[in-house]
Amino acid sequence: MSAPVISVQGLSKRYILGAMAGHDTLRDQLAHGAQALFEAFQGKLKRKGDGADPNGFWALRDVSFELGQGEVLGVVGRNGAGKSTLLKLLSQITEPTEGEIRVRGRMASLLEVGTGFHPELTGRENVFLNGAILGMSRREILSKFDEIVAFAEVERFLDTPVKRYSNGMYVRLAFAVAAHLDPEILVVDEVLAVGDVQFQKKCLGKMEDVSKQGRTVLFVSHNMSAVEMLCNRAILLDHGSLCMDDTARNVVKRYVEESHARPAGGQLDQRVDRRGTGAARAISFRVLNEAREEEPSMQSGGNYVFAVEYENLTDAPIEDVSVRIDIFDDHTALTLLLKTDFTNQNLTFQKGRGTFHCAVKNLPLTNGLYTARIFFSIRSDSEFLDWVEDAVTLTVSGGDFFGTQHLGQPKDCKVLLKADWSSN
Repeated sequence: MSAPVISVQGLSKRYILGAMAGHDTLRDQLAHGAQALFEAFQGKLKRKGDGADPNGFWALRDVSFELGQGEVLGVVGRNGAGKSTLLKLLSQITEPTEGEIRVRGRMASLLEVGTGFHPELTGRENVFLNGAILGMSRREILSKFDEIVAFAEVERFLDTPVKRYSNGMYVRLAFAVAAHLDPEILVVDEVLAVGDVQFQKKCLGKMEDVSKQGRTVLFVSHNMSAVEMLCNRAILLDHGSLCMDDTARNVVKRYVEESHARPAGGQLDQRVDRRGTGAARAISFRVLNEAREEEPSMQSGGNYVFAVEYENLTDAPIEDVSVRIDIFDDHTALTLLLKTDFTNQNLTFQKGRGTFHCAVKNLPLTNGLYTARIFFSIRSDSEFLDWVEDAVTLTVSGGDFFGTQHLGQPKDCKVLLKADWSSN
C-alpha cells in the first residue's frame, strides 16, 4: 500500500483567549513566540490533557487520520467544531500546538475570502503569484491561464486590483486558480456558499473531475447533499475532537440526527462563530404571526413575519444593506432563499439597534425541522458585514396549505406549490 498523501497524528491547537485578534507590533509577535516556546517546553514536561488552562481553549484536540491519493474527504461538524482550524493547520496558515502533519504533494487551499490573494495586485497578477507559490513555472501557468479565466467568468476585470472585486468575483477566481493549477491536494472550505447556485454546481463538478484525475480533495460544507454526492468518506468533528470517521453517508446520517436533537443557534448576540467585518450584526431572530405575536412553530400555508434585530456598531447609518435568509431542510439542503436584492428592497441600518421584518405569505414548507442562515452585506455581497450559520431552528408542524381541509403532507418533498388541473 502506498504512503498516505496526508497523515495527521495527535493534532491539537490551543488559542489564548484575548490574543486571537492578531499581533499588531513586533513586540507582540516576539512575546507571543516566546510564550509559545515556553508552552511547548512545558508540554514536554507534563502529559497531554493534564490540568486546565483558564486563559485558553482547545479548538482542536488529539485528531488523527490518514488520507490516500485520489480520496475525497468531507469534513463535517457544527460551527465551532474545529473544521476551519483543521484546514488552516493543514494549509500551514497556523501552526499546531501539539501533534504532527505530513503532506506529500502540492496543496492549493481555498479558505475564507481574502486568503491567498494580494489585494493590491490585479486578478491577472494574482493568478501568476499563486502559481509561483505552488512551484509552477510561468510557462505552466500560461498553459492554464485561459482555462482559469473562462471558468471564473471575470475576463472584464482581469486587470483590476482584486480589492475592488465583489466577494462573488473573488471566490470565482480563487477557486478557478486553486482547481486548475494542478495541485496534488485541493482544500476547499464553506466559502463556496458565497457563489450563486450555478457556480456552486460548476465547482462541485470540477472537484469531482479533480478527484477522478487521482488528486486528493478535502471539502468542508454545511450542505450534506453535496458531501454525500462528492465524498467517498467523511470525518465528523465535535468540540475539536474527531468523533467519527466513516463513509460519507454514515457520517452525514449521524450529523443530521445530532443536529436536530439539540436546538441550533441560541442567542445570536452571544455567538462568536460568525464571519464578516462586524460593522453590523444580527442579535436576535423571532417568528411572528400576523398579529405580531411570537410563534414557537409554523404551519404550511400560514402567513408569518421573521423579525431580526440588528446592531449597527458604526457611528453612522449603513445604507444599501443586502439581507439574506437561507432556510435549510433536515438534510441541510438549501430549500428557500430570501434576499432583499430580489425585490430591490435593500435596507438602511440606523445607528445602534433596530429591527427589520421579512413577511412570508403562504409558507410553502412541509412538516419538519429547518435551520436558517443569516447574512448582511453591502451592495449585493461586495462587502460582508455578518454571516451566522445555524442562526435559528424553525419548526413546521401541520397546516392546510391548499385550503382543502386535506392536512396530509408528502414526506418525500419539502416545498409545496398550488397548481390548477384540467383536462379536455
